[in-house]
Amino acid sequence: MPRLLALAVLSTAGLMTILDGSIVTVAMPAIQHDLGFTAAELSWTVNAYLIPFGGLLLLAGRLGDLVGRRALFLTGNAVFTAASLLAGLAGSPATLIAARFLQGVGSALASAVVLGILVTIYTEPGERARAIGIFSFTGAAGASLGQVLGGVLTDTLSWPWIFFINVPIGAATVALALVALPRDRGAGLSAGADVLGALLVTAGLMLGIYTIVTESGGPLLGGVSVLLLALFAVRQATATAPLMPPRILRSRNVSGANLAQMLTVAGMFGFQVMVALYMQRVLGYGALETGLAMLPAAVGIGVVSLLLSAPLTERFGARLILPAGLAMLAAAMVWLARIPVRADYLTDLLPSMLLISGAGLVLPALANLGMSGASDRDAGLASGLFNTTQQVGMAIGVAVLATLAATRADGLLALGEPVEVALTGGYRLAFTASAALLATAFVIAVVVPRKPAPVPH
Repeated sequence: MPRLLALAVLSTAGLMTILDGSIVTVAMPAIQHDLGFTAAELSWTVNAYLIPFGGLLLLAGRLGDLVGRRALFLTGNAVFTAASLLAGLAGSPATLIAARFLQGVGSALASAVVLGILVTIYTEPGERARAIGIFSFTGAAGASLGQVLGGVLTDTLSWPWIFFINVPIGAATVALALVALPRDRGAGLSAGADVLGALLVTAGLMLGIYTIVTESGGPLLGGVSVLLLALFAVRQATATAPLMPPRILRSRNVSGANLAQMLTVAGMFGFQVMVALYMQRVLGYGALETGLAMLPAAVGIGVVSLLLSAPLTERFGARLILPAGLAMLAAAMVWLARIPVRADYLTDLLPSMLLISGAGLVLPALANLGMSGASDRDAGLASGLFNTTQQVGMAIGVAVLATLAATRADGLLALGEPVEVALTGGYRLAFTASAALLATAFVIAVVVPRKPAPVPH
């Protein structure tokens, strides 16, 4: 029972993190109207959350190993809950942006160590597979429900409630975590107090994510970000107490799972965002109608991750299940790449919704492989790294697929094509690129992972 409560607490925290990344998007027009945001400022209601969240995950994961993962989880959730209250009470753009930044910091601190805590509670492979399947389901559910819940709360109450809803949930999560999560003693800051490495990786990740999500700075800032991360890599190879010991990446399972995840998340952006945009901008669906249309995907992911993922993983192993799930996701994108301007939902969209249920195999398998080679002393770091590559993959998806879709649509408009035709052409190209990213992830999943083994020491 205590372990089930711990799993519920960790899954709830993960759900809030995923929800908060998307729930605000449908409330943006109401926020702009009430607080007087300019069009340029409005995007910062999302960017101010994503930049610290993606930039701090790796550092937060390592801090969890050094000061205690339970303590960092509690701190992160407390910061996130307080920031959510501040966001709901915000009366100006500056206050809301500051609150969103703090939400991103809190989410990074909490979510970076979730998997690290989970794998130390569930040590038996079969139990761990089932626990990760449930945790992965909550993440997938959060991604699917965010926009729908945001629309419902904004329409029935008001936009502050997309933040206020986090307050009682966050407070309950902290209270239950105090009871349910096992106490752990970190290795101490002296075991990995690499201040220079922390500054380099945090600055490099934040700058890189800023460059992508704001589309500002171009090659210059992007180049600085790459340089900082390269210096971080050099630092880790030479530091006495590195922030990210190189041994963590010597495991083929850890490195392969993180690389495959980055490509998978980038490719899945084509489904999570582009399909919704196609339904609304081409087919004329409303926000709630779009959410209901995508519900079969959420249900399918839930059924597969909760009922099939664990027994299949226990029988065949994550490294065999992962390619099967990726093949389903790639097939879904190939199906969407032929989408017509006037689609019939049952024949043109529903098949892809059902194939997306393969994510219920992919997400738990990636998590199992990504954490399989982590020792107890590196569990937080492995968890932070896994979450970091997820956020980097999302940023890549935004940068590559959104740009391809927009450029293709603009080109077709310049040739005199109707708006619906131009937009559809852009989305088709994005879906094709998604299929290519997922196919690459499939190749990595087949070639790289090996039978789970501890990270070399």
